[in-house]
Amino acid sequence: MKINCIIVEDEPLALERAKSYVLKLSYLNLLETFDNGRDALLFLKSNVVDLIFLDINLGELSGIQLLESADINARIIITTAYQEYALKGFELNVTDYLLKPYTFERFFQAVEKAKSSLEKNAPANKDYIFVKTEYRLEKILLNEIRYIEGMRDYRRIHTINKKIMTLQTFKEFEEQIIPSIICRVHKSFMISIDKIDSIERDEIKIGEIFIPISETYKKSFYDLIKHSK
Repeated sequence: MKINCIIVEDEPLALERAKSYVLKLSYLNLLETFDNGRDALLFLKSNVVDLIFLDINLGELSGIQLLESADINARIIITTAYQEYALKGFELNVTDYLLKPYTFERFFQAVEKAKSSLEKNAPANKDYIFVKTEYRLEKILLNEIRYIEGMRDYRRIHTINKKIMTLQTFKEFEEQIIPSIICRVHKSFMISIDKIDSIERDEIKIGEIFIPISETYKKSFYDLIKHSK
């Protein structure tokens, strides 16, 4: 499985070391790096991240404060030079705690622990989902979904035969559906891989509709396409 990750680290040398370690593992997809907690928090509010490498001392908003101020479902690997934060970190249910300077072997061990946890909680490979719409739960076959569109507080599911409105979030869809079937390509769109007619200039054509591919999801999307051949 591909693991989307970010690094939150304000020390340039430590950041470069973490990036070099991430790039050694082909299943890690580095979405972004941040040198402060506030920008990372804003990113997390609108993007799906599986794993965060998180420094503690980040200036105005510390790593601990970031964890306490947001509902984060990503696995957390703390990276710090200060051992005294270990207890607090584990109280916040972090996956692992790397004490700087850490080796690649220790880094790999922490990542494998996070990977194992993510695989246990990955969405089941089933061919349908139930979606709450109005006052009922409606069964939708995945092979009938063309794309899912964000419309402010609602999501509109475009199927072969109908359109369904729901308050279910993109995050909830991503927890239910494996990305090799339906994946996120933009903050406002998820698309069905097998309904794609063509891709040109970072736009996906499904029927008469053109859906943009954003920078955030570009790498993970093209990786999926490459491996689906």
